Amino acid sequence: MSGVDLIFKVAAIGIVVAVLNMLLVRAGRDDQAMMTTIAGLVVVLLVVIQEISSLFDTIKSVFGL
Repeated sequence: MSGVDLIFKVAAIGIVVAVLNMLLVRAGRDDQAMMTTIAGLVVVLLVVIQEISSLFDTIKSVFGL
């Protein structure tokens, strides 16, 4: 995955989570809004961790470790 694709994926997840958060807060469901925000954060962290793992694998192969 290229860097631009990763940025767009994270931005899309952020926009969806922000909209859901606003809707849930206006509906008076603050607890569910917080859980949605945390779930979005976890999804973004998983995507970023996969990319970091790929980076470390590339570094290992370049330096022959």
